[in-house]
Amino acid sequence: MTVIYDRVALIGLGLIAGSMAHAMRAGGLAGHITGYARSAETRQIAQEIDLCDSVHDNLADAVKDADLVVLAVPVGAMGSVMAEIAPHLAKGATVTDVGSVKQSVIDAVAPHIPDGVHFVPGHPLAGTEHSGPRAGFATLFVNRWWLLTPLPDSVETAVARLDRLITAMGAKTDRMEPTHHDLVLSVTSHVPHLIAYTMVGVADHLGRVTDEEVIQYSAAGFRDFTRIAASDPTMWRDVFLHNKDATLDILGRFTEELFVLQRAIRMGDGQQLHDYFTRTRAIRRGIIDAGQDTSVPDFGRTPGAQPAE
Repeated sequence: MTVIYDRVALIGLGLIAGSMAHAMRAGGLAGHITGYARSAETRQIAQEIDLCDSVHDNLADAVKDADLVVLAVPVGAMGSVMAEIAPHLAKGATVTDVGSVKQSVIDAVAPHIPDGVHFVPGHPLAGTEHSGPRAGFATLFVNRWWLLTPLPDSVETAVARLDRLITAMGAKTDRMEPTHHDLVLSVTSHVPHLIAYTMVGVADHLGRVTDEEVIQYSAAGFRDFTRIAASDPTMWRDVFLHNKDATLDILGRFTEELFVLQRAIRMGDGQQLHDYFTRTRAIRRGIIDAGQDTSVPDFGRTPGAQPAE
């Protein structure tokens, strides 16, 4: 591999940024990787595990002379971080983000982009329930989609260069209009996470089932709900607050579907249940056929493995 960016600044050193650092190093894709974290503990860990070439406690120092700046902070913090780093960005630099919501991030970040700096929003569809600087690994993005949502005035050479980096880290790229991205992700990620949090909450409040029973007898379904519900609470709080309209739309549709199933169960309509489950099973098979999961039992996991979201 050849160096694609001479100096990359990772703002926020959690799972995604950490995995980018590992992948870029493994492929020799960046000449120098700088990192910034607000937390002193995170910076110390990043230094101990040699996550970046240099770790900074100051945003201006972290982005100095960088030709790629990656915003890997919670969606709600994107705008304030961008406002702080804007005066210190090099001409010709590209700014991207890894937020799960796109239109809200664009609204918050784009007004602070200086003249001569490129903004190419993005979202890697990869992750685990783990977080923090120790959570990253070089193969996280392999065969996963990384969606780019360029702005109408985005410079194609900047978009193409970022695309080269992403594909060199093993991901597959596609481009999508921001509001459409937010609707799609509300179906494939955001609402499923909300349902998982809710189901675990229901178990927690159900007085007739003890905590010991919930933990001891968790079957595959509930066990995987708890895995999803273990995801970073700050990140998901911001996702729902910043993708409110799409989330509420899909939640409304989900509620309607749930009422249909409730009625079928109440009326003993086994044929409707069978037909419904047959249609939804076909979607699961499509996910496997698309290479986004495996048909191996237990969702393809082995002890100690880190599943992709």
